[in-house]
Order: sequence, then C-alpha cells, then structure tokens
Amino acid sequence: MPGGRLTQQERQQIALGLADGLAYAEIARRLDRPTSTITREVMRNGGPTAYRADLAHRATERRAHRRRQAAPRGTEAPAQAYGRDAEAVRAYEETYTTVMMQSGMPKMMARVMAALSMTDSGSLTASELVQRLDVSPASVSKAIAFLESQGMVRRERDERRRERYVVDDDIMYQSMMASARAIAQIVEVARQGVGVLGPHTPAGVRFENTARFMDFVAENTVRAAEQAREILHTKPETTAGGTAEPRSDR
Repeated sequence: MPGGRLTQQERQQIALGLADGLAYAEIARRLDRPTSTITREVMRNGGPTAYRADLAHRATERRAHRRRQAAPRGTEAPAQAYGRDAEAVRAYEETYTTVMMQSGMPKMMARVMAALSMTDSGSLTASELVQRLDVSPASVSKAIAFLESQGMVRRERDERRRERYVVDDDIMYQSMMASARAIAQIVEVARQGVGVLGPHTPAGVRFENTARFMDFVAENTVRAAEQAREILHTKPETTAGGTAEPRSDR
C-alpha cells in the first residue's frame, strides 16, 4: 500500500532500479509510492551508490525496535501547535532533511537545519537539539559550526543566558550572500591562476573563462537575493480564528 511501510521485496526493487540508473521518480512510479518515500529510503541507507536492500531492511527493523523500546506503552507523540498532524510533521522533517542532503549538505548538518527550521520560534538550545535528534552534544556543536560558517544559523543569548541557535526570515538571504562571497573567492583564485599560467596559454584561458563565469554568477546571485528579499518576503498574519497565515510585504 502506498501509505504503508516498504516491504523487503520493494527494497529489492529499489536496489534493482538504482543499479539500472533509474531516477527516484521512476522507481516510485513503478512501486506506486511517493517519490519522497523512495528518496528518503535511499538517502538514509547509504545513498544511491551504496544502497543494499537487505541492509536497509534490517536497519529499518532495528530503528523500529529502538522506537518501541524508547516509547513506554500508552504514550503518544507530543501535541503539535496549530492542530498539525504529528506523524505528518515527523515524515516531512525526514523528507526535508533528505532533500538538503541531496543538495550536498552533510547528514547531521541537514538534520539540525531541519529541526531548527520546523520550530515556530526558529530557535533551539544545544540541549534541546541533543534531545530532539538523539545525538551527542559534540555532533550538534560540529553541525552548528558548519551551518554558521555558511551563514545559515546565528547564535544569540536568551533571558536565561543560554545560547540559542537561530534561523529566521532573513536566513536564506544571508545564506545566498555567503554563497556569493565563496564564489567571489573562487574568482579571485582563478584570476591568480591566469597570472601564473599565462593569459595566452590554453590553461590560462581556461582559468580566465572560469573567473568570468563565476564572477557573473556571483553578481547575479547578490542581485537576485536582494530583489527577492525586498519583493517576496512574507510574514505570518493572525486571523480571527487565532491561526497564522502568510502575508506579503508588498
């Protein structure tokens, strides 16, 4: 069934599809499953080049067993704000994490980013992240250091002097600006290569073309990020029923 857990035979079909070079969407179509289910299954079990059906099936059973042991009988998932479906939120967090991993972000950094992004406050302490993700403080610290270096999170102190890690409405703008700065560094180094290799040599021309291309990308990244922040930014607006809805600043 599309909404149930993957069976061992379905995992074998996923492995065969990956071996044949099929896209996640095509594998999902053949199994009558959402593409996000296949993507999440593959990424949490080694990725497209290391996925093995038998290992993935055993790993899933172990995770399910640990969840049953960790949750006392009769307990339920904590209530969600705004009447959200707790299971749907959990599943979406996995999907969001998987997509960020596919974009190149390491797994722990993606998990921390997803956890922060999906809180209404947009902030968590280190201890809250440790408890929520069931990982070590060192893992959280390493992930935060990486995300901060990419301009994707910032630190602040709350009223109890605890350090909190924050994502806010401006975070994607800051991330894009950090990306543009990184590209600008590539441009600078490529131009140095032109001087070292000679501007009229094949290698020197290659580096000059690289510098021009990346310089163009960096300039347009900055321009697009500034325009998007000015034009597209939205804020939550409280309705008569007390729920939040997006409101455009335009």
